Amino acid sequence: MKFKLLTLLMMLSFHSYAEQELSIKDEIAALKKQVIALNRDLFILEEDLLYPASTQVAVYLAMDVGQYFQLDSIELKIDGNSTTHYLYTEKQLNALYKGGVQRLYLGNVSQGEHEITAFFIGTGPNKREYKRATTAKFIKTQDAKAIELKIVDSTGKEQAEFLVSEL
Repeated sequence: MKFKLLTLLMMLSFHSYAEQELSIKDEIAALKKQVIALNRDLFILEEDLLYPASTQVAVYLAMDVGQYFQLDSIELKIDGNSTTHYLYTEKQLNALYKGGVQRLYLGNVSQGEHEITAFFIGTGPNKREYKRATTAKFIKTQDAKAIELKIVDSTGKEQAEFLVSEL
């Protein structure tokens, strides 16, 4: 009889321990979700503080097929000041060819007229080294400004075109 009672008590304590361990795991999972949500909120707040809409400018890069131009690197200047220099790996280029878009720059500029210049360095037709620059002017207003640099194959010209557009 004592043995049965002892066995029953041990089973109940193990069952209670298992339930307690399960509830701790649930609490940890819920806490992880809260930390992730808080981290996202802090990231958004940080961007709002560092780059307010009244001064924010973002520059993105998109690419087409890449038959006439293989990008190696890009340098970005705003108002003559170098803001970004980026060297690409094959994996990054493949992501861009598949429709990916890269944020090259996120920063602050004052309101008014500005000039953006992008230098594209890579390999052109017939495996020749190729360096091409494109320049555009934009007017920064109170709202955030987004600019897209796009490399597009022109089959008619049999070379790449480098376009700048405001989003």
